[in-house]
Amino acid sequence: MIIGVGIDVASIDRFARALQRTPQLAERLFTEPERFGRDGTPRGTASLAARFAAKEAVAKALGAPGGLSWTDATVTSDPDGRPRLVVTGTVAARAAALGVRHWHVSLSHDAGIATAVVIAEGEPGHA
Repeated sequence: MIIGVGIDVASIDRFARALQRTPQLAERLFTEPERFGRDGTPRGTASLAARFAAKEAVAKALGAPGGLSWTDATVTSDPDGRPRLVVTGTVAARAAALGVRHWHVSLSHDAGIATAVVIAEGEPGHA
């Protein structure tokens, strides 16, 4: 059963400007696996903007509660490139309270816009 759906978009240029204005922003928003690819190279701004949109979409799928930590939702990539969501801490606790057992995530970026869709699946009331 679908417990929640979240979608978010981010302007890649606006996100790049925010990263330039606030040098520590990337560390506050993203875990190391999000900031760097499997080969250790830094991810590009479009990829980071899509991951930011995913974090916003996660919050929306969970009902947009306060108190969630940005780094408690990590968007990684499977070996085939498919995005995968790993939740810990505040995000995992809220998801468990809602009965979320599986996550589905889709990322895209084109024409200056990054977008993410997140679906929280599970059984309500079955933490």
